Amino acid sequence: MKENWFRKSCEEVRTELGTDFENGLSNEQVNVAKEKYGLNELKAKKKKTLFQKFLEQFKDFTIIVLIVAAIVSGIVGISEGEGITDTIIILIVVILNAIIGVAQESKAEKSLEALQKLSDHASKVIRNGKLEVIPSKLLVPGDVVVLETGDYIPADLRIVEAVNLKSQESALTGESVPVEKQIESMDDENVGIGDRTNMLFSSSLITYGRGKGVVVETGMNTEVGKIATMLDNQEETTTPLQEKLNKLGKTLGIAALAICAIIFVIGLLYGKEPIHMFMTAVSLAVAAIPEGLVAVSTIVLAIGVQKMVKKNAIVKKLPAVETLGSATVICSDKTGTLTQNKMTVKKLFYNNKLVDFGVDFVYTEEENLKKLVHASMLCNDTKIGPNNDLTGDPTETALIDMGFNLDFNPALYGELPRVEEIPFDSDRKLMTTVHKQGDKFIVYTKGGVDELLSKCIAYTVNGEIKTDLEEYKKEIGKNNEQMAKNALRVLAMAYKELDHMPTKPEMANMESELIYIGMVGMIDPPREEARVAVEKCKRAGIKTVMITGDHKITAIAIAKSLGILENETEALTGAELEKMTDEDLTKNIRKYSVYARVSPEHKVRIVKAWQKNEEIVAMTGDRCK
Repeated sequence: MKENWFRKSCEEVRTELGTDFENGLSNEQVNVAKEKYGLNELKAKKKKTLFQKFLEQFKDFTIIVLIVAAIVSGIVGISEGEGITDTIIILIVVILNAIIGVAQESKAEKSLEALQKLSDHASKVIRNGKLEVIPSKLLVPGDVVVLETGDYIPADLRIVEAVNLKSQESALTGESVPVEKQIESMDDENVGIGDRTNMLFSSSLITYGRGKGVVVETGMNTEVGKIATMLDNQEETTTPLQEKLNKLGKTLGIAALAICAIIFVIGLLYGKEPIHMFMTAVSLAVAAIPEGLVAVSTIVLAIGVQKMVKKNAIVKKLPAVETLGSATVICSDKTGTLTQNKMTVKKLFYNNKLVDFGVDFVYTEEENLKKLVHASMLCNDTKIGPNNDLTGDPTETALIDMGFNLDFNPALYGELPRVEEIPFDSDRKLMTTVHKQGDKFIVYTKGGVDELLSKCIAYTVNGEIKTDLEEYKKEIGKNNEQMAKNALRVLAMAYKELDHMPTKPEMANMESELIYIGMVGMIDPPREEARVAVEKCKRAGIKTVMITGDHKITAIAIAKSLGILENETEALTGAELEKMTDEDLTKNIRKYSVYARVSPEHKVRIVKAWQKNEEIVAMTGDRCK
């Protein structure tokens, strides 16, 4: 029975798994759970032996025809005293083809195994009342995992403690913005993976805050494991080239038998010896078989594979490299594939004007712009490395990146040191920091537009403080709405100045009487090379389809900018897709170019619907198998 852990309270989770949030599991409990659930790792299909891989190379009908031709050729050669030279040549070609296929598959498998080893992680877990660091594969249901910014999620967890906790789940859901997490249970049974805010999923990453989670599913029972199971259970399909070669093999086989029969009958009609005519007919049939065809196609595919290797693409099976060249539909993930998977500032609103921010943006010494950048960089928890490498929440790193693009020196942090702060809170949707500036102190606050405006009493334009904020809110609202329609994530900035270091009681009320500065709009932008690739596909007659777990408004905005979608009616959500039968989807599949807020199961349905329309489908993304 499917466990909806997101619907259970923390107490129900504790009782059902027999764990303790403070002390974790005991060694005895871990051993029992390990016997029951096994290791926390994705199980691969049983590996084939070299001999099995070798035998599989002889499944193609063309290869079977060649082998039959070699046997018949040998019989004919021996009977007529001509030797078995032709037989040996044909068998060498067949065996070389098998060796090349096995070598490529084994080489690709080793490369994939090396990549998998790179993704091994360790986890901080509480056991026997002590904090331990153990390999993630040793986790069992009931283990209490301690989480901090930068931690990899090792299994599916039910959150039992969350302090400003955010998780980047783009690898699983396709949503580029980190998801804010909480501990309360959820009532609705039909909540999608991307909206289960009290859960953390294997393969995700903590980008902000800290917390604790109880392991509820491991290995193949995790959401990622379910995807692996679903893909492993898919039937293997033949590539277009394999289908054509098989068809050619059958045609040649039938033609050879027909030639045998016709020549044999004609010879008999002319009074020739039956055994002599039989050998002649068989010789002609064998001669009709193109022994070099398999060798040539294998060599060409091997060259294609090597070219792909130079572009850092691993091809497991030789014929697969040809399929991509025959594709008529490309289904692509959004985040990290069509987009950069890096939040980037695109719009700025200050001095009552909305401006585009990019490579052509020219920095001017406007007081409000300077204040806006200062607030963005200082009211920020991003860690800056020695080479200005940024680590932290993608939204905050985008703000720092904006400052660096405007040549703001990191020395700013030394000039305006942080002396107090009120961390971001998902209820307040605000963050505040206090900085020493000479003999005075300056307060910067950033957060949601509506939440921040409710704390403001004035605004600033061209360095001048104005108090008719209620009137100005109309202008702010209009520009905020415009950015939201373009799927931009909007943050507002405000400040105020103090003549003394704030006391603890004063900090409790610091987010008040603020002066509004402006807004920043950001998005995970499209890759420029993706836009070019989509245009090339169009010219080649290849349909590009975006399938993402991100929100519909974001997916539509990105798809429009890439030229994938023209009309919003071409977009479908996972909820709408759920209501459609497979027959309806197959019938109407050509109407849609964008699928938003979908689950991995939906992706399989979409690909199958295109295949039922006799299209050759390629699926691409940062988590494709």
